[in-house]
Amino acid sequence: MKLLFTAFAITSTIFLTQGCASQIKSTQNSTSDSAIAQENPHAGHHNHSGTSQTHEHHGDQSASEPATTIAKLTVKGKIATNAPVPLVIDVQDKNGKAIANFDKFQEQLMHLIIVSDGLQTFNHIHPTYKGNGRFEVQANFPHPGNYTFFSDYKPAGKGEQVSLLKFQIPGEAPNTPKIDFSTTNTFGNTQANLKFSQSTLKAGQDVYVIFSLQDAATKQPINDLQPYLGERGHLVIVKRTSPLTRADYIHAHALKDTPAGEVHFITSFPKPGDYKLWGQFNRNGKIVTANFLVNVQ
Repeated sequence: MKLLFTAFAITSTIFLTQGCASQIKSTQNSTSDSAIAQENPHAGHHNHSGTSQTHEHHGDQSASEPATTIAKLTVKGKIATNAPVPLVIDVQDKNGKAIANFDKFQEQLMHLIIVSDGLQTFNHIHPTYKGNGRFEVQANFPHPGNYTFFSDYKPAGKGEQVSLLKFQIPGEAPNTPKIDFSTTNTFGNTQANLKFSQSTLKAGQDVYVIFSLQDAATKQPINDLQPYLGERGHLVIVKRTSPLTRADYIHAHALKDTPAGEVHFITSFPKPGDYKLWGQFNRNGKIVTANFLVNVQ
């Protein structure tokens, strides 16, 4: 279904609210939205590179003034559901000057997480850097409704930062899916079982998140797990709330040296509520995305 491009909703973060910066150019039918992303020790990034309980947080404030960036989103031409939509993200400093240099993390310069309201739609893609602060990528949007981008990047020499961008595809959004707290499900040829180190999840407490992966046909632990972006797996967590904010986003990375067929993470949930988890794994060259909904007290 073809949908004419309309003005996108503006973005905000937990720190600053940016006024509407949309403008339509007659030559390319584009709209730009801006978001302020600020380094913050509570930004929801958890990195764990070993089997110990070391709990490192990305984006910690340094002794100097925290860096501030602006991410500007442009979408050109028409939007079509279930068709590639070209996206442009320009990253600038707080004075509007392009940030030219970025550091790679998890083998990429930018991780772009796209979720829809209701969290029924998820996409993790990696824009291509074109220089002078500009990233480009194509994304599919399966249905009308509101979408949120969590744009995760690292200006050279600084901590990871997350810009939050929002927009709307006109039309009737699908109904919110039924709440399902099951901890076992099958995704393609892989059965995933979700376990935790605590029987009850409590806000503010560190917890091990364990994905036990089996072949759906044989029920045996999989033995063809390969690195995904340099790690055994990745975990994205988003709190189920409306509207989504930067504080609702958590990106965790897998521990090393875990048993065959298992991928372990350590994270914490900042507030009580329902959270959607997307664990991503590379099974013999094919990315498996296992999603679950959990409740935190």
